[in-house]
Amino acid sequence: MTDRTRPDRGRRIALLGAPIDMGASQRGTLMGPAALRTAGLAKLLDGLDFEVVDYGDLSIAEVRDLDDSPPDKANHYREIQRWTRALSRRSYEIAGTGAIPIFLGGDHTLSMGSVNAMARHWQERGRKFFVLWLDAHADYNTPETTITANMHGMSAAFLCGEPGLDGLLGDDPRVSIDPDGLDLFGIRSIDKLEKELMRARRIRVADMRQIDEFGVAVLIRRVIERVRASDGVLHVSFDVDFLDPSVAPGVGTTVPGGATYREAHLIMELLHDSGLVGSVDIVELNPFLDERGRTARTAVELIGSLFGQQITDRPTPSNAIAPGE
Repeated sequence: MTDRTRPDRGRRIALLGAPIDMGASQRGTLMGPAALRTAGLAKLLDGLDFEVVDYGDLSIAEVRDLDDSPPDKANHYREIQRWTRALSRRSYEIAGTGAIPIFLGGDHTLSMGSVNAMARHWQERGRKFFVLWLDAHADYNTPETTITANMHGMSAAFLCGEPGLDGLLGDDPRVSIDPDGLDLFGIRSIDKLEKELMRARRIRVADMRQIDEFGVAVLIRRVIERVRASDGVLHVSFDVDFLDPSVAPGVGTTVPGGATYREAHLIMELLHDSGLVGSVDIVELNPFLDERGRTARTAVELIGSLFGQQITDRPTPSNAIAPGE
């Protein structure tokens, strides 16, 4: 009998699209879920012997507005509030089916709903919950520290319980993660006040200099060992601008000097070998800015590596359980 309190709880994957783009500086990420499907995400996962259920794209047409007062510096707060509530509710329901959820974005405000739901799901099962934030940006701004007021730059801070967006979920449960359970990886753009807040909270950051000095394998293994030592579960929030723009041009917030194609695949392969990944976001893909679907195809290939696609058969390390075993 399958133990559903474990992240390796069966070879089933659930896809849920969140076509949201008002949290970003450039519109177009609402086409991201369709681009990932067109690039063959479900077919690839099916070929890896997963049972894939696609729940389609979430809609907020029937979600009512709340009557709280929006923060002064939070663009499109009301629409994002509706998305966050709808995503948190639906994501929590999907997690309860025992499938591994993959959330298709959409900009990074998606994570305010998806990660909140997954944190709630695992808290109820007595498991410590960790988040690996693969991103060029820290996304640790608040309405008080932000320069742009774009809410996709506030996602990680909201998830760690920072004040300023306290009414975002209304009366729905908000389950914040411990700042010690967040790993920002591949970061190369942080605002001044954001950096000060992160330093005060002791947020763990592996920036591109550290990656250059130590290599992705060493740094990702450190993350994996921390999660394993706590018998934890890992959520991977994958912003495609984590990749270098030469690899992934289809994003609205490109920053030079990102992860290479090979580095990104190695990260995903090591995460797969760990058996600790319980859920995934794919965010900030903007097909309007892409080159003939190149970024979407790259993202799909990386998710393939995360779920076991490999060139040659390799034995899984004895201390790791592959997803679905």
